Amino acid sequence: MPDSVLEAIRMGIWDFEPEKLAAVEFEATRALPGSDEKLTVLAERLRAGIPLWHPNDRRTYEDVHEELHSENRKE
Repeated sequence: MPDSVLEAIRMGIWDFEPEKLAAVEFEATRALPGSDEKLTVLAERLRAGIPLWHPNDRRTYEDVHEELHSENRKE
């Protein structure tokens, strides 16, 4: 059985689904969607055979802006 989507493709297994992992088993990224940094993270996840998307991955610029704004209110 392949360990990643890339291995599955090489083996001709087109309906491969990686094992489900809990979000605590791999780290979220603060990289902006579409950035070189985010693409690097996605490529690393793909090679490792883990899900491409983490529920806490940064989705928009506002994600971090709102986070910083709420931290400033706490101080």
